Amino acid sequence: MMRATIVREPIDTQPVLARIKQPEDGAAIVFEGVVRNNARGRQTLYLDYEAYEPMALQQMAQLAAQALEQYKVRDVAIVHRLGRLEIGETSVLIVVASAHRGAGYDASRWLIDTLKRTVPIWKKEYFVDGAVWADGEPFPEEITRAQGSPSPRVASK
Repeated sequence: MMRATIVREPIDTQPVLARIKQPEDGAAIVFEGVVRNNARGRQTLYLDYEAYEPMALQQMAQLAAQALEQYKVRDVAIVHRLGRLEIGETSVLIVVASAHRGAGYDASRWLIDTLKRTVPIWKKEYFVDGAVWADGEPFPEEITRAQGSPSPRVASK
């Protein structure tokens, strides 16, 4: 069974959830990372995701295997989308099935946090007044920060 997938079409959560969920599960945790219409006080137009695919897929599969062992959950699925994503579309889906909700929530949170920190997938955010890679790249000085925003800091993925 493929526990990690990279796609270029919209992510459909229901078939993934249906494939993962089994009668012995007491919990099926679904996390969808969704493209929002703003970031750090700026209006977002759309996002564009790129990846070093062979390595990203390998690392996602390793994360799934590690979550199964470390959190004692029964099954995991991770799906990440690449390409241009519009507001409201799902960029990443994580489904965790487990006997108990605590392990499922813990595994889900660890998976998304670790994926964002370690897997070679990069997000470019497009705004009305410019674009910026969100993987630790600071906003250029010529792009005005929103009123009340902290002084120059790196953007997060």
